Amino acid sequence: MALIGTLRTKMTKFVVGFVALAMGAFIVGSDLFGSGPRSIFGGNQNNIGEIAGTSISRDEYQNAVQERENNYALSYNRQPGEKERPTLQNQAWELLILKYAIRGQIEKAGVKVTTDEIWDMVQGKNIDPNVKQSFTDSTGNFDRNRVIQFLNNFNTPPPANQQMYAQWAESKYRWDMFKKDLAAGRERVKYENLLIKTNYVTTAEGERDYHNQNDVAEVKLLFVPYFAISDSSVKVADSDLKEYYDKYKQKYKAKFTRSLNYVTFPVVASAEDSAKIKSEAEKIAADFKTVADDSLFAATNTEGQTPYKKYTMATLPSTLTKDKLVTGNVIGPYLSDGNYKITKVVKAGTDTTYVAKASHILIRWDNETPEKKKIAKDKALKILKEIKAGAGFAAKAREFGTDGTASRGGDLGYFTSGQMVKPFQNAVFNAKKTGLLADVVETQYGYHIIDVTSLKDNSSYTIATVELKVVPSDDTHNAAFLKAQNFAAGLSGVAAFKEKAGKENLNVLEAKDLNTNDQRVGNLGDARKMVTWLFRDGSEGKVSEVFDLDDNYIVAIMTGETEEGYRSIDQVKEEITPAVRNILKGKKIIEKLSAEKGTLDEMAKAFGTDAQVSSSSDLKLISNTLPSAGLDPTAVGKTFSLENGKRSAPFAGENGVIVLDLQNKTTAPEVGDYAVYKSQLEKNINNRSGLNIAEAIKDGSDIKDKRYKFY
Repeated sequence: MALIGTLRTKMTKFVVGFVALAMGAFIVGSDLFGSGPRSIFGGNQNNIGEIAGTSISRDEYQNAVQERENNYALSYNRQPGEKERPTLQNQAWELLILKYAIRGQIEKAGVKVTTDEIWDMVQGKNIDPNVKQSFTDSTGNFDRNRVIQFLNNFNTPPPANQQMYAQWAESKYRWDMFKKDLAAGRERVKYENLLIKTNYVTTAEGERDYHNQNDVAEVKLLFVPYFAISDSSVKVADSDLKEYYDKYKQKYKAKFTRSLNYVTFPVVASAEDSAKIKSEAEKIAADFKTVADDSLFAATNTEGQTPYKKYTMATLPSTLTKDKLVTGNVIGPYLSDGNYKITKVVKAGTDTTYVAKASHILIRWDNETPEKKKIAKDKALKILKEIKAGAGFAAKAREFGTDGTASRGGDLGYFTSGQMVKPFQNAVFNAKKTGLLADVVETQYGYHIIDVTSLKDNSSYTIATVELKVVPSDDTHNAAFLKAQNFAAGLSGVAAFKEKAGKENLNVLEAKDLNTNDQRVGNLGDARKMVTWLFRDGSEGKVSEVFDLDDNYIVAIMTGETEEGYRSIDQVKEEITPAVRNILKGKKIIEKLSAEKGTLDEMAKAFGTDAQVSSSSDLKLISNTLPSAGLDPTAVGKTFSLENGKRSAPFAGENGVIVLDLQNKTTAPEVGDYAVYKSQLEKNINNRSGLNIAEAIKDGSDIKDKRYKFY
């Protein structure tokens, strides 16, 4: 049965992990349980999407999800929770894409995986890594006999014992599932390799790459940034925007998105809520004094994570002071981190380990010669003298400290015996009083100026704690919900929404361009129910019902929609205006520079203080930047297109206008063999191809994900 456990922990992760890795480009989110019950959908509204011309029904998708959930339950011995379900739903959708889009392409290519190949991967010469990992002996080596023994279990009648049969059935299910996905994975690898092997790099391409990496240009350039011309001096006309939009329209391809505004009504515990919980805590404190079993009482009544724990001075909560830590003493209720706590000292004693607390300033020496060590010690003694005269220890630590504690004023916090090097520990642990030590202490790291902030102590305290969280009452929830409901009542239209929010001093938040698969809205965390409403029921100007999210009640309104295709010029106007303005600025700068003569320095002086002249003596084509001009691959290309001694005309670059003077271009000498460069290019192409194959199939499969209508 040990092998069953091995399969559970290793093979299942492979099955899910392989698909997740192979289909990474296809991840889309949904929330199966994000909105109302499944049964409310029926009739002909059963289509949740389309993949490569195949309609995907809700039942088929739910079956795929159920398979993933079953697999999860077998792997982790528990049902998936709300956090895991979106991932499992994504995997189910990926498997459907694999089935209807990718497998279709694999079949068209005639790629198949035979039973002999599966045998070879399981117990032949080319064992799959996951099989190797699952069937290892005590030395960590693959044991083929264990595989054969495991598989023979399925060739004999199943055990009669009910528990053993359940384990046998689980193991067989897992193995069958693994074998199925093993074949699918091998098909995928063979198909991708088939396409990748069509990549070819010519010798001419290898030679070009060699020159791109090794040819060197010496260039001087004049750069005038666009901000040299003020925005107010350039008027951007609608015709300019349209010309730019038409030229670069491909940049504004858009998916189907919707936008919304929303207001929040936080649910915060009131003073009455806090007082009620404090009253309850006071009753618990009274009972705490007389109970016989402190640990049981604390564990039964607390809402915190540590009802019973042993502490030292190093771990003791800052809210507890040593003078109150007497056996049997009940402390509280008191507020800590926003909650009420009642603490009972079960036992006060001593521990075998001592702790102390100190701050230090470490002055290192450059090397261990007597001269360098003396310099370091003199410096440390000087700082010590200044602190004794009244200088702040923390300030001096920040100024002169040479280790990681300098930024926090030299504070080391608590440390235990054996944690620090001996000379340092002895100096602190032997201190008779807190405060600055009279002399510096030498260790292997340097000279330390030490401030003892807590003397050596081996006290220990066993403490029982009851924590009651201060949370909003039902009345507080109801009041916040009623406020949200009243806000939404009879409201429609974005203008009216904003006006009413203004009157009620509510901050209107915006969430633009939400996708159908989004789980989050702004900083609200899991807000899938809002997204589902937006795409299933929303329309421009329509106000939502009240959503209950993250201790907030939310009211939203749909503000707009972008259809799949291209964003309109009105939608991108604000985005493209700065780029168009720079184009117009560039024309003005080019006109002014074109009228100037002389050297680049003379042209820069004539233009004004914003013009900069710089140079590079080792510019290469593989570089994407130029001095002063910054990132500008096109300008680098223009540099290498010039002949030695020639100057370019002024031209608009990424960040401003540029004039190039090519002073010298050195072409790398020819080599007899460009195989190294060809090989590297081919490797890069193959890597990109492997990542892009799935995406290319997806783009050509007309995938329509409509799960948002249901989930």
